[in-house]
Amino acid sequence: MPATPFVKTVLGDTPYIVSFSDDLGHTWTADEPTEVGGGNTATSPDRLILAGLGACTAITLRMVAARRQIPLTGVEVELQLNPDGKPEGGNDIVRKILLVGELSDDERAQLLKAANACPMHKLLTGEIRVHTELFA
Repeated sequence: MPATPFVKTVLGDTPYIVSFSDDLGHTWTADEPTEVGGGNTATSPDRLILAGLGACTAITLRMVAARRQIPLTGVEVELQLNPDGKPEGGNDIVRKILLVGELSDDERAQLLKAANACPMHKLLTGEIRVHTELFA
């Protein structure tokens, strides 16, 4: 069983640029766009959320297709956060998926069902509790 995911975020002296490291040894950064005071040196936190959902969707579809011997040759996922403006309650993510390959209608339906069951989709559509505490 994989380790519990862990990410450390560090904000230094440069406004809004944060550095990340995870339990698998990966590092990356995020920033804010210039119009809100950032340097636009990396993608923004909301886009990181969309990227996580897109990556999970594509990976899940590839795994399911391989397991079920569905001739999927490629996947493209496009995501938008609140494309019609911020709703009064909650948020809207619009996810569009392009399935590449000679697929039957049944195979396409199976893959759509799998996309809606990917772990990040479940996480984002389920109840989320964030427990926050300070540490020294």
